Amino acid sequence: MAVGVEVLQGWKLSHSRPEDLDMSHATFNAPDLTTFCRLDDLGLVATGQRIEPARAVIECRVVDSDDDRWCRRCGGEGKVRDTIVRRLAHIPLGWRPTVLWVRARRYRCADCAHVWTQDTGRAAEPRACLSRGGLRWALEGIVVQHLTMARVAEALGVAWNTANDAVLAEGHRVLIADPTRFEQVTTIGVDEHVWRHTRKGDKYVTVIIDLTPVRNDTGPARLLDMVEGRSGDVFATWLKARPQAWRDRIEVVAMDGFTGFKTASAENLPDAIEVLDPFHVVQLAGEALDRCRQRVQQKTLGHRGRSGDPLYGIRRVLRTRQTLLTTRQRTRLAAVFGCDEHLQVEVTYFFYQQIMAAYHQPKPKAGKKLLTQLIGKIGRGVPTMLPELGKLGRTLKRRAVDILAYFDHPHTSNGPTEALNGRLEHLRGSALGFRNITHYVARSLLETGGFRPALHPGL
Repeated sequence: MAVGVEVLQGWKLSHSRPEDLDMSHATFNAPDLTTFCRLDDLGLVATGQRIEPARAVIECRVVDSDDDRWCRRCGGEGKVRDTIVRRLAHIPLGWRPTVLWVRARRYRCADCAHVWTQDTGRAAEPRACLSRGGLRWALEGIVVQHLTMARVAEALGVAWNTANDAVLAEGHRVLIADPTRFEQVTTIGVDEHVWRHTRKGDKYVTVIIDLTPVRNDTGPARLLDMVEGRSGDVFATWLKARPQAWRDRIEVVAMDGFTGFKTASAENLPDAIEVLDPFHVVQLAGEALDRCRQRVQQKTLGHRGRSGDPLYGIRRVLRTRQTLLTTRQRTRLAAVFGCDEHLQVEVTYFFYQQIMAAYHQPKPKAGKKLLTQLIGKIGRGVPTMLPELGKLGRTLKRRAVDILAYFDHPHTSNGPTEALNGRLEHLRGSALGFRNITHYVARSLLETGGFRPALHPGL
C-alpha cells in the first residue's frame, strides 16, 4: 500500500503546475560566475563581466595566499606595488570567445627591493595565452569531438598558430608521452599510406597499429606510432628503438604483401607470427584478375576498355563476390563467358572467387583447407597462357605460411589498419592537407590513438 501511495504522489507532482509546487526545498543555488565559468579550479575569483558582440570578458583576481606576500629571494615581507593584467583565452560560452582579465598584484620587498608577481600557475602556464580550462577544452575538442584546429582557434578567439602550438604541446605532454601507452601490446599491424601529394611525387609514412584490443575483443584498434618513409628499414629502425622486453611480448604481426615488413619483423621479432591479412590476399587476386581482363581486352579488340566493350562493362561485376550478385549480373557474366575468347578471364575469375570463398567459410579449419588446396593448384603447373594467375600462384606459395596463419588467428588482420587509414584521410581532408610531418604525426595520434577514454572515462 505504501508503494502505491508513493507512486500516486509522484504522479501528482509530475502533473502539477510550477506555482502549485512547494519551492522551499529548491535545489538551485545563488548564481555564481566563479563556479559557472569554472574559475575556482584555476585559483581565480570573478569580479566583473562585460558582454561584447564578438566576445565575453570576465575580470578576475587571483585568490589571496599567504605565500604571495613573502619575498622569493630573501624571505622578507613585501608591500603591494601595483597590479598587472594577464589576458587568457578561456572556455567559450556558447561558442562565444571568452577572455579572462586576470588581475595579479605585484609586490616589492622592503629589504632587498626585489619585485615579484602573484602566482598564476593554477590559471595557466607561464607566458601562455590559453587558460588551463581553455586548453583542456581545446584538447577535448580535437580528440573527442574531432573538431578542426581552425574551429578551435575561432571558438577561443586566438590565432591558428597559437591554438595549434598549445594543443599539440599539451596533447604530447598529457597523452602521447604517456609511458604506459605501449604496455599490454601483444599484436600489432603495419601498413603505409600517402600523407602528402606533391608535384615531385607522393610522400609516405609507415603506420604501426595496436591490434591487441581487436584480438581480445576488448575495444577498437588504435594508432601506436607513425614514421616518415615506407620501407623495411623504416619499420626495422622503429622496432629496434623499442625495449627488448616490449619486443618479446609481441606475438602476432599483421601486414600486407610487402616483403620489407616481413624481413624487418623476422629479424627483430623472431618469435612473432607474421599474418598476411585477407584484405591484401584478395587484393592481390583481384589485381591479377584485372590485369588478365585488360590483356584479353587489348588482344581481342586492340584497344583499352571503352563503353560498350563486353569485358569493360563487367569490370565491377568481376570483383563482386558471387553470393552478392543479382540475377541481372549473373546473366551478364554468363553472356561474356560464353565467348571462347574470354576463357582466360573466366579461369582467373574462378580462382579469385574461390579465394574469397575460403575466407568466408563458417569454420576457420574449413577455410584453411580450401585455401591450402587452392595455393597448391595455382602454385605450380599453371599454363603459360595464364601469366597473371601464375604470378599470383608463385606469390601465394612464397607467403603460404603467413597467409594460412590467419586461420589460426582469425581475429588478426590489417582490416582495422585500413579503417584507421580512412579516418586519417578524413583528417587530412578536414585540415585541407598537411605540410609539416611533425604536426601530421601528432594530429594523427590525437585523432586515432585511442585517447578518448583518457579524457572522458565514460567513453
